[in-house]
Amino acid sequence: MFLKEANSGHLVQILNMTELTNPFTNSTQVQFQNGEELQDPESVRKDALVFPSGEPLPRCWLDSHYRDEEVFRH
Repeated sequence: MFLKEANSGHLVQILNMTELTNPFTNSTQVQFQNGEELQDPESVRKDALVFPSGEPLPRCWLDSHYRDEEVFRH
């Protein structure tokens, strides 16, 4: 899966989808897609990534407490 780093606009390839979708982790391993050579894997904060369209990542991937308000309301 490819995402975009929000600040630079560079495409990154996600190396671990489980890590990306786990709301209990703040970062994920990626490879930047700059130039023709394969870049070394790096750890990037998930809140710095967006979809290529510019849409932010789903809150359930970033915040482990995304449903707390709904649960405590009942």
